Amino acid sequence: MTTKEEFCSIYREQITRPGSDALLDYLEHKSDFFTAPASAKYHNAFSGGLAAHSLNVYHCLLNYLDRPRVKDVYKLEYPPESIAIAALLHDVCKINCYIPGTRNVKGPDGKWTAVPTFFYEDMLPYGHGEKSVYIITGFLRLTRDEAFAIRWHMGFSGTEDTRTIGRALSQYPLAFALSTADMEASYFLEQTPSN
Repeated sequence: MTTKEEFCSIYREQITRPGSDALLDYLEHKSDFFTAPASAKYHNAFSGGLAAHSLNVYHCLLNYLDRPRVKDVYKLEYPPESIAIAALLHDVCKINCYIPGTRNVKGPDGKWTAVPTFFYEDMLPYGHGEKSVYIITGFLRLTRDEAFAIRWHMGFSGTEDTRTIGRALSQYPLAFALSTADMEASYFLEQTPSN
């Protein structure tokens, strides 16, 4: 099964609220979601990396929420649809932002070679998490937990005041869980060999 097939299968099975079909159609046919990288030079910096990252975050989030302490002590339970929405769609802010190109790299032999790369150009500079919420809510209604999770999925690696981030993560545990899953996927599963 390809990344796109797996993503669409999980999406269609788990996300059924009004507007979900239109959002998936947008991702498939009116955006570069399935061909965009997750980043220009860090994690999953390859064509299709964004969709692959979204799936990795989904699986990491499921694993995080299944931990005995999270389930039994903190009693964190969310509907499967909320988990799928938060994980699969947290980075839709990155669609249509990466432009393929080349850059010169000096090889071990001292010669310069053009290698493929991506350049980031955001034509809708609305922030990161808040831009994802903005795009999603153009198609379907989010619960408060979902909206806050997506908005604050960058956790403390964002640029906002740490007190605000801490309050958001404390008040909305799905935000903390999504942030943890995003970091696990980005820093453990998706690091390039040169990192």
